[in-house]
Amino acid sequence: MSAAPGAPDIDGRLSILAGRGRFPVLVAEAARKLGHDPYIFRIRNEADQDWSGFDTSEISIADLSAFSATVRREGIGSVVLAGGIGRRPDLADLRPTWRSLFAFASSFRIFTTAGDDKLLRFAIKVLENEGVRVLAAQQVAPDLLGRAGPVGRLGPGKADLENIAAASRAALALGRLDIGQGAVSVGGRVIAMEGLEGTDAMLARVADLRASKRLSSAGGGVLVKLCKPGQDERADLPSIGPDTVINAHAAGLSGVAIEAGRALVLERDRVVAEADRLGLFVTGIEPREDEVGQCPR
Repeated sequence: MSAAPGAPDIDGRLSILAGRGRFPVLVAEAARKLGHDPYIFRIRNEADQDWSGFDTSEISIADLSAFSATVRREGIGSVVLAGGIGRRPDLADLRPTWRSLFAFASSFRIFTTAGDDKLLRFAIKVLENEGVRVLAAQQVAPDLLGRAGPVGRLGPGKADLENIAAASRAALALGRLDIGQGAVSVGGRVIAMEGLEGTDAMLARVADLRASKRLSSAGGGVLVKLCKPGQDERADLPSIGPDTVINAHAAGLSGVAIEAGRALVLERDRVVAEADRLGLFVTGIEPREDEVGQCPR
């Protein structure tokens, strides 16, 4: 199958290393619109979508041997990392090739204790050592990137802008520590930051604070998600979907702000529909350096 005009430069057959959620499906559908027939590596105990109609196989997250054999058999030259990963691989999961053995041996500390961004950089290096080119999902599916300004009928008000500024500072500080990408501000005060448990769990904590009267039940506040400083944009860009909007509403927030051009909006039509139904804003922002510091691009 030949690529469509204007398609990104993709070496060999395109593949998708698919974790949890709809994100990998959206990338695969975008690839087909470009004229590609992506091969799907379903990560064991993570991939949870219906992949009938695609060439696919299940693979352990750290089984480089099986990955390399499939790459050779299918003529794969490019891979996109997409979808959630609930757990890190154990040492018992490792199935290195001879080419990757030295990388694992020399980077044991990164593999076992590093933050998500450092671990993903290491994973990308290992995959490329197996002869594939790692692409960013947005190269294949650019329409998933959030744009500046509101995506629904509502936009942020003055109090929301103050919360966006406060949460942006916190999110960037958190990103420098390679811990998370999101923060929540209420009344100009940061009241929650994303940990290893992820955005939805953070929003659940905010909802619990409302329920226990630690926060005013009157509502208000903003969730902000930003790229980590210097983050490799080929993996783990900040993302939101319909569930993010629903959970933000359950937490009593007024809206959600993401970094324009460096965050993903999954199932955009549903995001807009839920935001408009629940009376929340969803907007793309371009953080100012005097608010959040230099954010490399």
